[in-house]
Amino acid sequence: MTRVMGILNATPDSFSDGGFWTDRDQALRHALGMVAAGADIIDVGGESTRPGASPVSVQQELDRVVPVVEAIAAETRATISVDTSKPEVMQAAVAAGAGMINDVRALRGEGALETAARLGVVVCLMHMQGRPGDMQHEPRYANVAAEVEAFLLDRAGACRAAGIPGERILIDPGFGFGKTLEHNLSLFRALPRLCSLAYPVLVGVSRKTMLGALTGRPVEDRVAASVAAAVLAAAHGVAVLRVHDVAATVDALKVARALGALPAC
Repeated sequence: MTRVMGILNATPDSFSDGGFWTDRDQALRHALGMVAAGADIIDVGGESTRPGASPVSVQQELDRVVPVVEAIAAETRATISVDTSKPEVMQAAVAAGAGMINDVRALRGEGALETAARLGVVVCLMHMQGRPGDMQHEPRYANVAAEVEAFLLDRAGACRAAGIPGERILIDPGFGFGKTLEHNLSLFRALPRLCSLAYPVLVGVSRKTMLGALTGRPVEDRVAASVAAAVLAAAHGVAVLRVHDVAATVDALKVARALGALPAC
């Protein structure tokens, strides 16, 4: 059954909800609300990776993430994911109660792979062409689906060689990370192929620019488009949906299962 990951950005500058959950108590209430609405995983991030975003220091990210992870871990048994590329943040977040590392750089940063292997938690490897600061400056591919697949399999192989077992690896095609609208659409159509590989697939398209381009709606009015994309991704075999709007997504998945559009279990 497709699992739902609720997004909790403890940042002032994320594209959709930046500045909403920077206070620990507010972040905790939001996390518990998402769990009550049906989220299986809460993904806590302390550094924005939106197009054009600037990096933050290790200490800034630790200050944003660790108190929130500690607070959530004390109140719920839901899986906590830390959205980071920094080994120091991975280490501190797992010590605080996180059970998953979600890395947009696919553990390519210095020391990241070794740290994740040592921590023994689930990892999610995402594809990104370029860096957040420049990734949308004319991204190019000969065959986006084939190149993304090859990259993710290569990184999964590197993880296994470092001692991370296959059952603790997820892959994410990285919608919107160094991709044009046409690249994103091609990747979405290729999801059945990606989902046929050896690793569960995580998809995050919630409220993204690609949905704005398709609907003409601003980020705050993209809930319906996000839910539609989530259900279609689940129908293609995606294992985890990373979303802002947990309740709406969970309801849509329930209806799709009841009507036979998705497997019942």
